[in-house]
Amino acid sequence: MRDAIVVGAVRSPIGRRNGRLSGFHPTDLLGAVIAELLVRADVDPLEVDDVIGGCVSQCGDQGVNVTRNAWIAAGLPWDVPATTIDRQCGSAQQAIHFAAQGIMADGYDLVIACGVESMSRVPLGSTMNGPGFPMSDAWMAACDNQMGSQFLAAQEIARRWGVSRSDMDELAVESHRRAARATAEGRFEREIVPLEVTLADSSMVEVRSDEGIRPDTSFDALAALPSVADNCPDITAGNSSQVSDGAAALLLASEEKAEQLGLTARARIAHMSVAACEPIVMLQGPIPATRKILARSKMAIDDFDVLECNEAMGSIVPMWSREFGVDLDRVNPNGGGISLGHPVGASGARIMVTLLHELERSGGRWGFQTMCEGGGQANATIIERLD
Repeated sequence: MRDAIVVGAVRSPIGRRNGRLSGFHPTDLLGAVIAELLVRADVDPLEVDDVIGGCVSQCGDQGVNVTRNAWIAAGLPWDVPATTIDRQCGSAQQAIHFAAQGIMADGYDLVIACGVESMSRVPLGSTMNGPGFPMSDAWMAACDNQMGSQFLAAQEIARRWGVSRSDMDELAVESHRRAARATAEGRFEREIVPLEVTLADSSMVEVRSDEGIRPDTSFDALAALPSVADNCPDITAGNSSQVSDGAAALLLASEEKAEQLGLTARARIAHMSVAACEPIVMLQGPIPATRKILARSKMAIDDFDVLECNEAMGSIVPMWSREFGVDLDRVNPNGGGISLGHPVGASGARIMVTLLHELERSGGRWGFQTMCEGGGQANATIIERLD
């Protein structure tokens, strides 16, 4: 079986809700990132076999195959196909898996895995607004007529794993501190594609950094925030991931294609897993996904130089770290969804882009990534830095 090699990895800055990136149509936002990915790799677009993109709210501005639309909007050759997939928050991580599996199976030689979400323009939950309703009577019966919600799931996880409101607020403060440090030290500069944005007064500004980081936030400020609902007393806007806009993309190749095109082999997709759990308390998925990938790879948590677990809600990372005995100091070294933001359809690729660059910056060899997903699922990925 062939190896799938990462030869390029970029992302947009992450914009906050109704912030500077909200004026970008998601098609154009993803198109700009894909185009820059190809420029930096110095690859003829016609060499690409396929483009696989993740997006959660596939309606409105993000409907009708937003990945294909992004490729066309970027002025790239019409001869290259593209498709859009939905595994909720893990959509772009699943796009990486599908791309890697295609290469391993000799179905692709060069493929782009990417993701986009403009949560300002297409709010999360837009696909629930009809016509029709995604959950049938049979689905409701299977789930004891409980819809569940991410907030309720996060609160239940906090109860089951003994994660307090203080634990979550401390995690949020630390996330912002790490993201601010990473920005100040220039850790994100290589991975971010600067974007020209037209402001309300018609002036132009170049956006080069993530918009949601709050360097001056404090534990006391977060502790003063109200809960999102009476039945979720420990969950607040401050200890949950941000509503965000963003896109990210990776270029994957077979070893033979990378050598033929003179591309630098930066990392290898070493192992992949996907798993599921109950759909009501839906955010537990990283636990079975991690167990599965560790068993398949015969690796241990201590083998990894950089660990990423998405900060979808403040209880998720503590849950995962307690389940596997991981010191929180080792997880998300440059911040996560609470500070950087969580553009849901893009986050799987965004985290992988950041993970790869952090391995390169720190000189590490092995990287691990997992994230919870709506509906009770999760992906996990192990990469090996090669250069």
